[in-house]
Amino acid sequence: MLKIEDLTAGYSAAIPVLHGVSLSVEAGQFISVVGPNGAGKTTLFKAISGMIAFTEGRVSFEGQDISQLEASRRPHLGIAHVPEGRKVFPAMTVLENLEMGAATEAGRRDWAANLERIYAWFPVLAERASQYAGTLSGGQQQMLAIGRGLASSPKLIMLDEPSMGLSPSIADFVFEKLMEIRRELGLAILLVEQRVAEALQFADRGYVLETGRIVLEGDGAVLKADDRVRQAYLGM
Repeated sequence: MLKIEDLTAGYSAAIPVLHGVSLSVEAGQFISVVGPNGAGKTTLFKAISGMIAFTEGRVSFEGQDISQLEASRRPHLGIAHVPEGRKVFPAMTVLENLEMGAATEAGRRDWAANLERIYAWFPVLAERASQYAGTLSGGQQQMLAIGRGLASSPKLIMLDEPSMGLSPSIADFVFEKLMEIRRELGLAILLVEQRVAEALQFADRGYVLETGRIVLEGDGAVLKADDRVRQAYLGM
């Protein structure tokens, strides 16, 4: 579904953040990318979404080269990006935020069914549909950000640090809901996450990104048991 080949990218051509990164996501797969702060994980997502240019490499989605495709067109292909820090529209209501996510052709077509599903997965959003998003708690804003992504009827959803700033119980709830949503929709998930144990526990495949390079990859369970991962990220 998503294939990244030898990607070199950054915020200036002179100083790349990513160096020859390659990874793939198949339909329905859950793929995790883990690594320390500053490794380039958010930059990777921005490159996939078209928010930054890259100097080398190729990004393709469902067999189509999207390397030069405008960022505004990529959601219409079925790629949803839930950014780090949630980035909800604080002065808009919960419902208006969800409507913003439904701006794709598929999102407009499926709006009624998607809204019903989002409210079933996250009942608090239904309860607070007319409330301004900026008044929600951090956990509720994260649920809204995920719901906004799902409102576009994506085939692939990219989640950048969804547990950031959340209590352990709320983070666990979010992970459980993501697994439920994946099962119900057959949705592919590409996750960047600081909670390495949980990220690899649920992953079909994982990648370890350090200083802009993939240094390890493999099945989630295999990576979780790798001594280098255990020592560097799991405190073992």
